[in-house]
Amino acid sequence: MAFINDIESIKQEIETYSSLPATELKQNSQAKEVFAEFKTLLNAGVIRSAEKKGENWIVNGWVKQGILLGFKLGDLISAEFCSTSNDWVIGFIDKDTYPTKSFSLDNQVRIVPGGTTVRDGSYLAPSVVLMPPAYVNVGAYIDEGTMVDSHALVGSCAQIGKHVHLSAASQIGGVLEPIGAMPVIVEDDVMIGGNCGIYEGTIVREKAVIGTGVILNGSTPVYDVVNETILRKTEDSPLVIPKGAVVVAGSRPISKNTFAKEHNLSIYTPVIIKYRDEKTQGSVSLEDVLR
Repeated sequence: MAFINDIESIKQEIETYSSLPATELKQNSQAKEVFAEFKTLLNAGVIRSAEKKGENWIVNGWVKQGILLGFKLGDLISAEFCSTSNDWVIGFIDKDTYPTKSFSLDNQVRIVPGGTTVRDGSYLAPSVVLMPPAYVNVGAYIDEGTMVDSHALVGSCAQIGKHVHLSAASQIGGVLEPIGAMPVIVEDDVMIGGNCGIYEGTIVREKAVIGTGVILNGSTPVYDVVNETILRKTEDSPLVIPKGAVVVAGSRPISKNTFAKEHNLSIYTPVIIKYRDEKTQGSVSLEDVLR
């Protein structure tokens, strides 16, 4: 296969082919070659659906277009994997352009036995650890030293930084459409507690701690009791959790509704209870020996 080394050229080709119908694309060998090169770069972490420039995160919409192009180019297949003794069979039905991702010892990624699946078109850096069962979707980027714990999900195009701990059953939401939508961003050295959900393009800045059971999304404000401010998603920017913030699950009274007020009803809300200090650092420090 002839590879195209110029990323700008690949970008232009992706944008061109993305406008064509699937029936026409599947007859186009050049489109398939461009997608194959695109996915090679995506698997290697050379290109990403979002990247940090200065203090801001920028969406690379054309990368999302390239991922969606793979769905248009793909054919539905049934794949089965048997044990050597044929006493068990597992399988899936999906587009042939996005099989499970292949790993070797050269990748230096630990995938502990027990049902974890990583989809092709994602990037896992050396020293990433996946505990079973976990799932990593297409377009996701997971940087070095991060642990994805049992029953955790890293959604499509989510960007996870270095030395992050995604605790058991934490959910990092994904997004492919619309093209310009910001994926969930979790920066370096973040601790995410068990049963958390981070959705709708939320950005969690470095060294933040998200306590057990916290849900962060675009419709629920976050109350910062330290700085006496309310953090919200706006039309122009996603919800951003500040650097070093310690977020816990809280509640606030429903005061505008007479019935709710009469019955002392409250609604869930995340609360920044403090900012990371030496005591917090000691309780969330990651063990290098596990990596």
